[in-house]
Amino acid sequence: MLTRKSGLSCIFTSQTFYLNFSLFITKRLIGARKKAFSAFIMRISILATTISVAVMIISLSFINGFQQVIADKIFGFWGHIRIQHFEPVRSTIAEETPIIRDLQTEKSVTKNQNVSSISAYATKSAILNIHGTIEGVLMKGVNGKYPFKNIDRFLTKGHWPTFKDSTWTDEIVLSEFTANQLGASIGQSVIIYFIQEDGSAPKTRKLKIVGLFKTGIDVYDRVYAIGDMKLIQKLNGWNEDQIGGYEVSLKEPSSMEFDANEIYAGLPDGLNALTLKDLSPEIFDWLNLQDTNKYIMIVVMTVVALINLITCLIILLLERTSMIAILKALGSGNFQIQKIFITYGIWISGIGVGLGTFLGLGLCYFQQYTKFIKLNEEAYYVDHAPVVIHYMDIVMIVVGTIAVSALILFIPSFISRKISPAKALRFK
Repeated sequence: MLTRKSGLSCIFTSQTFYLNFSLFITKRLIGARKKAFSAFIMRISILATTISVAVMIISLSFINGFQQVIADKIFGFWGHIRIQHFEPVRSTIAEETPIIRDLQTEKSVTKNQNVSSISAYATKSAILNIHGTIEGVLMKGVNGKYPFKNIDRFLTKGHWPTFKDSTWTDEIVLSEFTANQLGASIGQSVIIYFIQEDGSAPKTRKLKIVGLFKTGIDVYDRVYAIGDMKLIQKLNGWNEDQIGGYEVSLKEPSSMEFDANEIYAGLPDGLNALTLKDLSPEIFDWLNLQDTNKYIMIVVMTVVALINLITCLIILLLERTSMIAILKALGSGNFQIQKIFITYGIWISGIGVGLGTFLGLGLCYFQQYTKFIKLNEEAYYVDHAPVVIHYMDIVMIVVGTIAVSALILFIPSFISRKISPAKALRFK
């Protein structure tokens, strides 16, 4: 007599057999003869999945690196937020309307825990002259408290200006582009003509070139020179408390818009707080456009991998028609047979994803250390393809590819339901 305990034991045993049977058949298919046509298609499918995953990883890492490096360069040279006189319409390279330097304002800004530094600055248009060769610049005047550590990486030769307590310094740092245009070098003197807003004759000074910088950002290298803010104050007739504005650097730029609004709320009337994204929208719009390219690449590569995987499974199903018919004749259910081919497809996908991840990360690390992929810096703002690997992106690619593959594989596996044992075995 069948007891309840023995009945449960039989059910458990049958379920175990059900699972082991599907796995057993799958292993047999994987280890099938190497010369079979399906084996060749399987290798092609694995190769396609490998390439697709590798391309997704490389594309994401390169685009992330490109966006981060360009943004870091922009933020390094001009900070994340600028505080200046409120003007609805104003060019980003125009001279500032002076504001009053106020310790209370500075304390209010530094209360924000994300602020790493705040420094005063002023700009003034000028023309440089060396032996009759002239070049226009916008001189960015700073003082001894300026956080030069943020732009040290841009200094290619010499040093930053050495500031004096009692008077202005006669030292200036030019971009490599401007120096090349002038045929100038470190140690040379340059005559600088400061343009006056009232149309009067330019004021002339003789400055010494003590350093050269290169940001790789065309709009900065072609326009800016760095000197002493005291000189600009003197030329404009400002007192010591008058400045062009404040440059604010943040610890974490991701909350830049929020921090700008918080800082603006604590400013006196007449002042404005603008992010670099507000001041240079064309550059950041261009960078954001790379996200579109990234998503298109991911979709295309995923579709390629899935099409190859589905094709492989359909060919395997057609090649194994007789096997499916025999299994059905012996009592195997449709879902049990579907499970065999879905497991087989996931195995192919898993191998391809694993190899693709290894290949993609390997090439990314190789680029990080060798920088073998070079770029035109004038066009791309960097001289090599930068790489930033976000491991969460890698996990999402791996998990997402396998998960989508598993769901899509149900479609071709339904072909096995249409196979009739009687018809299939009749023509065997």
